[in-house]
Amino acid sequence: MERTPARRSEQRPWPVVLQVLPALGSGGVERGTVEMTSAIARGGALPLVASAGGLMAPAVERAGGRNVLLPLDTHTPWRIWRNAARLAQVIQAEQVDIVHARSRAPAWSAWLAAERTGAHFVTTYHGAYNEDLPWKRRYNAVMARGERVIAISHYIARLIQARHGVGAERVRVIPRGVDPAVYDPDTVSVDRIRRVARAWRLPDGAMTVVLPARLTRWKGQTVLIEALARMRTQDVYVVLVGADQGRHQYARELVRLSARLGLAARVRMVGHCDDMPAAMRLSDVVVNASTEPEAFGRVVIEAQSMARLVIATDHGGAVETVEHGVTGWRVPPGDPAALAAALDAALAMDSEERATFGRRARLAVAAHYTVAAMQQATLDVYREVLA
Repeated sequence: MERTPARRSEQRPWPVVLQVLPALGSGGVERGTVEMTSAIARGGALPLVASAGGLMAPAVERAGGRNVLLPLDTHTPWRIWRNAARLAQVIQAEQVDIVHARSRAPAWSAWLAAERTGAHFVTTYHGAYNEDLPWKRRYNAVMARGERVIAISHYIARLIQARHGVGAERVRVIPRGVDPAVYDPDTVSVDRIRRVARAWRLPDGAMTVVLPARLTRWKGQTVLIEALARMRTQDVYVVLVGADQGRHQYARELVRLSARLGLAARVRMVGHCDDMPAAMRLSDVVVNASTEPEAFGRVVIEAQSMARLVIATDHGGAVETVEHGVTGWRVPPGDPAALAAALDAALAMDSEERATFGRRARLAVAAHYTVAAMQQATLDVYREVLA
């Protein structure tokens, strides 16, 4: 098919970028989209975000962007094809220079639209994407078709090259970032911490271990509960922060497991939290217990930016963000006994020892894992493809 490039005015201060994702919920992909919308807008352009809308759609507008509402939250082949035609119309009408796809099904529509219009195509490979069915690798492969493929960790970069044969010259590692001004322990007031403690029904001065993650089996909530049963330290509370997102059966399973192990009084399932900086400031230790490798694990760097000691599983992105024995500890995945031993050791330290880990962790985040660094590196990728 002959490609007709979208034309760009030389007077524009910055090229038009269209980010494409299924919907604007509340996850890391959506937050990254809003963060890049803000960065593009600061350059003087109008960023476009195509999605089916959602809770974070107003955040796109506040960041200086414009929402393009399309039914991109679909996996049906004929709808993917139809969305490609709609995106091609948007590209031509808005003179889009770069299409940045962030999820697989809409990426197929975005790639087809870019091929038809001559727009540049960039992808961010956000997950490890399972291949439990024979056709899955081919389905996932669209995320490796970008002129530049952004990997959110070195772990994901190696996976892209191994699975899809993408040369290193096309892959750019750009870790996710945190805003150290938002996740700053010095700016969280005592009132905010008390408000969270009351909501969680925690006794005054209780030692608290927090696992922030949506309730789904691979996030390891059962591993942490089983670790709590093995711990020598008895006056500690475990708080599971995250919504079940419809996984009611798994949530009930966690309640039953806590009761069977005699831990019902010391396990809190608190759902979504609107003030995660205060939640992490309240915690003595933050745990990442994922049994499958995290592509990156933004929660880890958020906790580190709050100067918390993090205990994470020893695989995936955590290998890069948690320097064992320096900024936190890593334990084998799916091993309640190892996690219990690490928690006992962490809670046996005095507060100043834990604070030393936290200070080193916050410095590491400021050096390597900020939103500003992520934004700048992504803008550099856009400049690369245009050059």
